[in-house]
This record gives sequence, C-alpha cells and structure tokens, in this order.
Amino acid sequence: MDLLQLSNIAIKAAFSAGKIIQKYMNEEVSVEQKKGGASYASQVVTAVDRACESAILSHLLPTCNLYNLALLSEETEDDGSRFQEDFFWCIDPMDGTLAFINKHPGFSVSIALIAKDGTPYIGVVLDPSTNTLYHAIKGKGAFKNGRHWEIKPINNHLTYVTDRRLKDTPRVTEIEKLLNENIEKLSLNGVKEIAGAGAVLNGILVLENGPACMLKFPKKEMGGGSVWDFAATACIYEELGFTATNFEGGRLDLNKRDGTFMNQEGIFFANF
Repeated sequence: MDLLQLSNIAIKAAFSAGKIIQKYMNEEVSVEQKKGGASYASQVVTAVDRACESAILSHLLPTCNLYNLALLSEETEDDGSRFQEDFFWCIDPMDGTLAFINKHPGFSVSIALIAKDGTPYIGVVLDPSTNTLYHAIKGKGAFKNGRHWEIKPINNHLTYVTDRRLKDTPRVTEIEKLLNENIEKLSLNGVKEIAGAGAVLNGILVLENGPACMLKFPKKEMGGGSVWDFAATACIYEELGFTATNFEGGRLDLNKRDGTFMNQEGIFFANF
C-alpha cells in the first residue's frame, strides 16, 4: 500500500470538498437536524455537508476497491467494515457545521487513514476559509501547504482552545485548575482563550498558538466529539511529537467498537 499515493488522493478529495464549501460559505443554507450527541453542534447538518461527502467519496471509493479499505464517514451509517479490513478511511466532510452556519471561521475538511488497531497513518485537514492545507503521513512528518511543518511556541501565556467559551463550559472550576497547574509548570503568564471553531480546527489552533491545549472530560452523556473529529489531527500531532491522547493520557481509541463518540474517554491535545 502506497501511503504517499493515498495521501495525495486524500488531499485532492479535501480540496474538492473545500471548493464546495467556499462556494456556499457566504450564502444562507437550510439547516436540518440529525441524530447526534447531546450538543446541538453534533445534531446539525446541511446539504453542503452531504455534497462534500459525495465529492470526497468520488476520490476515495476507488482506493477502497484497490486496497480493500473500509470507510467511516460522518454522514453515512457505520457499516462496521472498519473492524474487518486492515485500514479504513475516517472522514468528516465538513467539521464545524455550526460555525459554517453562523458564518464564523472554524469549519474544515478532515480525512484520515486509520489502521484496524486505531493507529493513524494519514491525516489531512483543509481550512477552506484560508485555503490552508495541513497533512501528515506516519513516519514521514507533518506538512503545512506542502512544506515540512515545524512548531515553535510563540507566546508567553497558555492558550486554551475550546468549542464553547470557558465560562459556558461544564466543570469550569476543574478546567481552570488544570490550566493553572500547567501555567505554573511551564512558568507562563496566565491564560488566553480561543473559542468557537469545530474540533478539527481547534486541534490545528492548538498547534498554531503554542503553548496551548484543548481538552474534553470523560462523561456519561453521548458526545464529546466523534472519532472523525480527532483522527486526522491525531496523526499530525504524532508526527510533530506532541500530545494527542485521551483525557487520562492514554492512547486514543480511534476505532471504537462501542460507537464513534469519544465521551467515555475524553481527549487531551497539547502543544507543550
């Protein structure tokens, strides 16, 4: 299996979806609700999401036939094939649909190739608002717009990246305690917040605004993001040597047998 070839195909697929998003991102679109997690963000879908998925699949389906790859995509029912084949494509055709609806930057295209054991081998993220491409290939490094990407801390404060503002987040006191512990450990001058993007671009924002982190506590309620919200960025983080784990610091389960939601394990992504 040629990972470089598959990465190039995934990149073409991402740009194909990105063009669709760019066509509609300044227009009003009708919003539907679907079965999702506890949050409204996980329940909204538009015709643009579905059009992006169709565009991506037009590129990826031939590779499924050629290499016996399975498929997991947000807008298609999980058929369980990811437990049968050695690898599967993990797709979020448009992450951050709520940001897209609200005309707020923070939506993206995310495509990953994941092994049956949950190891990420390819991660592709496209930010259509800026047409910026981020990608990684296992063992080959991470790239930004086709060039090797090196991350350097740029701030003397800790950046907390979140989908909703800290003051509106459950367990805010516990989050503040954790942030303050890292501020002290890293000898930083306080914390600043970036809020409002989808999970995929939040992962990228952590990398771009270091030292930084994003987190989700384990919880009983359905939600906490899905596998496709973290698969591509997990690959990028691993190639950059940064933390992309569950909340307790263990290995992310990117091929969960009990569904796609990550609520039971939470997540912790950090750039420090």
